[in-house]
Amino acid sequence: MKRFTKMEYESPDDMVFGFAKHPVKTKYDMEIGAGYVNPIIKVAPKEGSENSMESMVAECRNITISACQRALNIGLPSFIIEQEHIAQQTANPEWAGACTQAQVEVLEKFHDEYGIKVALKATPADIRDEEKGSNYRTSEQYQNVMESIEQCCENGASIICIETTGGKSVSDYGISRGDPRAILFGIGVLGSIDMEFMWEEIVKICNKHKVIPGGDTNCSQSNTAMFLAGGLLDKDCSHTLAAIARGIGGANSLVAVECGAKGPLKDCGYENPIVKSISGVPIATEGKNAVCAHSDLMGNLIAGICDCWSNESVYHREEMGGTTPEVWLQATGFEAALMNTAIQTGEDKTLRDLYTLTDKYRDPQALILAYDNAYRIGEAIVEYGDDPYQRSIAAALEVGKIITEAVEAKKIQLTRFEQDSLNSAIRTFNKLPEDSSKFIKRSVRRYGRKVEDFDPKNYEL
Repeated sequence: MKRFTKMEYESPDDMVFGFAKHPVKTKYDMEIGAGYVNPIIKVAPKEGSENSMESMVAECRNITISACQRALNIGLPSFIIEQEHIAQQTANPEWAGACTQAQVEVLEKFHDEYGIKVALKATPADIRDEEKGSNYRTSEQYQNVMESIEQCCENGASIICIETTGGKSVSDYGISRGDPRAILFGIGVLGSIDMEFMWEEIVKICNKHKVIPGGDTNCSQSNTAMFLAGGLLDKDCSHTLAAIARGIGGANSLVAVECGAKGPLKDCGYENPIVKSISGVPIATEGKNAVCAHSDLMGNLIAGICDCWSNESVYHREEMGGTTPEVWLQATGFEAALMNTAIQTGEDKTLRDLYTLTDKYRDPQALILAYDNAYRIGEAIVEYGDDPYQRSIAAALEVGKIITEAVEAKKIQLTRFEQDSLNSAIRTFNKLPEDSSKFIKRSVRRYGRKVEDFDPKNYEL
């Protein structure tokens, strides 16, 4: 396992969209992070008890045909289709393989006939159940996840990603109760332990089939905080605590890369600018073209240093009045075209900075993900090498410094609620023991009682 102890970039200004220190190349001539931004259309079939494998395969095939036709009609030279598997597909690995095969056949046909550069990113669902009495590491659900990944690789996927959920029971408890210690333990420690376990196996499978191990995301935890924080008037979770969760999420998502993930990292990982600044791998991000799923306060900023620009899963299309996948591909494709034109005309850093400044001071969550501040958080993380606890605290404290500096410079304003939440979290982190084993022991005792679904055995604690 490669642990990052220094930054891959010498300066935050070296980072810009379309360029990664370590680009990757897929089966069908697509390069990612090599000077070009590729659009992504992310789709998932409808889930329901009436589904059969045949109906799901047909839906996946039709989605892919529609996306390819729209890409050709609007002149996109390349695009990625991400099949984000629903639980039914992952629970039935044969279904996952059949859907992958059907989509790859379509993509191959369009690539061979028209020369369009394409890639299929397969993202099996993490269907493991964390409740006490289950076993995260040996259960039938775990075996199905791994077999689904195997099937996707065998049937032609170009890239494999996943959204692991380790530590979610504890972090959910912390996010809903404003408990920064639980967030640190759930995301920074438990999530990192579980991600290492999962990605050591995923990378082995991908390498065996010569498939790119893409990456992970802290979507199930940091995005929960972001969603609960909501807009500027919402108070279900403080925005400063959500920003801290995201900083810790950067330390978490880095683990997949340390295990061998090569990118592009999952688009719903808003912490990806932090991970890119440390590792130099290409990243996917989503923002203003992901409104079918959620609103966020950084829809432009998050495009600043992306290598793939994405929508969100189009299984939301019925809720959006019947919007079809190709509509979202057109939206992401045109935005990627703007970025690529900026690259070609030498205005890429100008556009990067405009994207960033549009949202940088809109909210603490946006502030800490601006590429210059993401780099600062990355620097804090790499100081602590292989200790998930220490580097997660370092990330959290750096988030606190960045927000405090912006407040003192009168570039951002915080309500009393937000300021109190930030101050309380920082005080909590400063009182925690330096020794990670002490923190883990105390946290196991504390949250083993408080969180019904948390079982330390699932993390070998």
